[in-house]
Amino acid sequence: MKKFSLFASCVTLAAASAAFSADKKGDPEKGKEVLQQCGVCHNADNNEKKMGPGLKGLFKQDKLASNGKKVTEANVRAKIDEGGNSMPAYKEILSDEDKDNVIAYLKTL
Repeated sequence: MKKFSLFASCVTLAAASAAFSADKKGDPEKGKEVLQQCGVCHNADNNEKKMGPGLKGLFKQDKLASNGKKVTEANVRAKIDEGGNSMPAYKEILSDEDKDNVIAYLKTL
């Protein structure tokens, strides 16, 4: 009975761990690589504006500098997809995985 209980606990722990990691989208390291291409227009290491706003602390801010919308994954993704204010649209350029990675990286800044 103790062996079964231990086995059941291990299975439950493994399932919970898998579910937790499945909820986490994006790889910040890969996102950093993708975002380096954006360095011409955006600072990632500070809030100073280049052509576009600085991105450091983006997910700690209340609103997006570009359009005043609340900083959420959906709104950041929409901005990446649609562009605007001289930013090109990346909807057809970046894959969904690339966008997930960029958003994961932005959350670390």
